[in-house]
Amino acid sequence: MKRQKWIYRLLLLVLLGVAMAFFMAGCAGGGDAGDASAEKAGAEQTDAEKTGDDRTASCRLADCGVVHMPEYGGIYIKSTIDDFNALGFAYGDSVDITFDNGFQLKDIPYYNGYYTRTGEPLLVAYPGYDYIRAAINSGDDLWKVADLNEDSLATVTLHERGRYLEIQEARNLSYTDDRDDYDSDKIFANFRSIRAGDLKKKLVYRSASPCDNQHERALYADRLMKKAGVKRVIDLADDQEMIREYLKADDFDSPCFRSLYKKGNVFPLNMNASYGSDEFRAKAADGMKAILEGKGPYLIHCTEGKDRTGFMCMLLEALCGASYQEIVDDYMITYDNYYGITRESAPEKYDIIVSDVLDPMIRTMTGKRVNIRNASLSRYAVRYLKSGGMKAADIQKLKEKLTGGKD
Repeated sequence: MKRQKWIYRLLLLVLLGVAMAFFMAGCAGGGDAGDASAEKAGAEQTDAEKTGDDRTASCRLADCGVVHMPEYGGIYIKSTIDDFNALGFAYGDSVDITFDNGFQLKDIPYYNGYYTRTGEPLLVAYPGYDYIRAAINSGDDLWKVADLNEDSLATVTLHERGRYLEIQEARNLSYTDDRDDYDSDKIFANFRSIRAGDLKKKLVYRSASPCDNQHERALYADRLMKKAGVKRVIDLADDQEMIREYLKADDFDSPCFRSLYKKGNVFPLNMNASYGSDEFRAKAADGMKAILEGKGPYLIHCTEGKDRTGFMCMLLEALCGASYQEIVDDYMITYDNYYGITRESAPEKYDIIVSDVLDPMIRTMTGKRVNIRNASLSRYAVRYLKSGGMKAADIQKLKEKLTGGKD
């Protein structure tokens, strides 16, 4: 009996051993399968990463030369817009820019317009530009910030596809240079008098350039300023050399501008759009002195008569007692003229332009903590002009000249 029990126990141990062996083999097989699956998943992940790398690598512009273009705080990167986009970049993408001295701009938007707020960097392919441009929008000169020189090189790589697409689509605006697409010469040339606050009527005009014909508007602006009797031009966009080149161009047809230039009544300031910089403040004060020291009517213009002109006109209007809403109303006429954007036709875009473009201009004058909607803007205009080197007595004389003595 004891022997029989011992045999049963031995058989049980054998069966348990066999079962254990099968169990371990199964585990081993499962482990191999798991390792194989992991290996396969790893291979797939590597392929995916490679695909991603290949895609990113295809969106890369390497070791490209740069050109100093201080307007809007920027530089040209010597790749045409078409060539750059052909590499796979698209408006609304996020990009990284690395210069050969090690300076980097990381995760900045690539737009076809200046859609970042004042002081923020971007890569921009503005219609009509020779090349793509990197800029600190209306801020410090990137050339100086990045410590660049004529031998510097830039590399642009894709950071994230479509990261800023929502803003690109909301702010994407374009206009044509065909006169037939506009209802009048004034609308086409963005030509009008400014009369906010206590400004005298028909004393100060603003417009697109009457000398730079890149947007086919110079002829029309010239005719309109002649009709308005303009006697002095404050040219915010150009310097003497640039004007001389315009005068020699085959398509130059602005006799009123030519006449005023020859008489010494055109004042080229060649301003960038860094409204808060010492350089811009000083040139703004020089422009105001040119108004103070000569007879009107006056014309203020840049290229489109939109941003630099918008700032200078805002400054004049504020000096002469204009309210925030009056400044908004005048500035937004430009967006109606070029793009058909009004509070009624496109309220969302209208509000975005006011909050993201005009309001930062005004805050450059007032300071960020000021409630610009309710502030007395005149005193801030005085303070801004003083910071540019204009004397208090001259500012007062200018104000009296523009308003007819109203205070």
